[in-house]
Amino acid sequence: MDSDIRPAKRPRAAEPRAPEIPSAEQPSDDESADIVIDENSWDNKEKPNPDPKPVRPGKPASKWKERMKLHWPPGKKEWITLLVILLLIGGGIGGYLLTHKSKPATLKPIPKVTSQTKTVPSTLTGLLVDPSVNQRTVTAVMIENSIDARPQAGLGQAGVVFEAIAEAGITRFMALYQDTAPDNVGPIRSARPYYLQWELGFDAAYAHVGGSPDALSDISAWGVHDLNQFYNGSFYHRVNSRGAPHNVYTSIAQLNQLEVNKGYTTSHYTGFPRKKKAFRKKTQPITAKSIDLAISGPTYNVHYDYDDKTDSYLRSEAGAPHIDTNTNQQIRPVVVIAMIVPQSTGALDSSGAYYTDYNVIGSGQVDIFQDGQVITGTWTKNDSASQITFTDASGKAIPLNPGQTWITALGSSNEVTYTP
Repeated sequence: MDSDIRPAKRPRAAEPRAPEIPSAEQPSDDESADIVIDENSWDNKEKPNPDPKPVRPGKPASKWKERMKLHWPPGKKEWITLLVILLLIGGGIGGYLLTHKSKPATLKPIPKVTSQTKTVPSTLTGLLVDPSVNQRTVTAVMIENSIDARPQAGLGQAGVVFEAIAEAGITRFMALYQDTAPDNVGPIRSARPYYLQWELGFDAAYAHVGGSPDALSDISAWGVHDLNQFYNGSFYHRVNSRGAPHNVYTSIAQLNQLEVNKGYTTSHYTGFPRKKKAFRKKTQPITAKSIDLAISGPTYNVHYDYDDKTDSYLRSEAGAPHIDTNTNQQIRPVVVIAMIVPQSTGALDSSGAYYTDYNVIGSGQVDIFQDGQVITGTWTKNDSASQITFTDASGKAIPLNPGQTWITALGSSNEVTYTP
């Protein structure tokens, strides 16, 4: 082994052997460990000293000291000794470099916010965080929502979640993380082009397991910060409690380390305008206490109930509370957004189902639910790299409450209903 470099062995004086001339070739692993310094010159004869120095009485000069005397100009013995010493030094340096590899960069944990911490609003959620959090990479994770994928892990801890149909009426989520780092996120599934266009607005790194042909092509063409499980399997794992392909999970810490390894160390983006804090006047009537989003059918349709005490929306799907297995709590965003996005049927996949396409570039109607109220306005996204904006009827930006924001793409305004 390269690390097994042993000190040179000296031959016994009583057993001299022929001088060893170091080879110019690189020694093998075993040979490099057994480089020997020969103490004898190759003629094995002492040459007379033309100007001997007197020896102190009672202390005769040893043969070793005599042999180690330097001569000028250097003789063969000195040149051989110097060459062997240089080889040993070089071998030692090489061995050190081989056995002391630099450690991969590691990511510092998200600082805990205390009452004494100087905080700033999170760019992603608007919640107060340590300033260093805003310098972290936004991590986007594709999370499945088929019946076999429920309940999911980590959705309730995401800062922003996008929801749309992947194929055959089956919805899928893209969860964005920057403020939080849950230890368990999944199950993770494949990429779609419209999710890529949404995540590019956050300059996020994108975690997924494969993707549709168009999405995989777009990842390369658009320069997406790709974390595809196909090529980074050691940063993901499969659970035994579910069958494939519904069993791929990861942690945000693992994905953050993968991002560091790939050089994705920060995200440059414009967050949604946020209020300093959620606020509803008690005298202000609740106009949207119950919300229904008819996405594709009973299994995937969504219902929200406004909770006045927490100023949040309790999420249900398929007629049951939507639970996060990490907390065993019902998911409850503080902002619910329904975007009306042109929807069409895409190509057939390998199973014979049609992919769903959305035209997410342009503008359309948006309904924003927060504080028990609804504001109808316009969403706009100018290109793939730009952020979505939400404006009211006068063209002013609509500030969102700080906290989790859940955005659902719908094909028609008729699919959004709400009651006081």
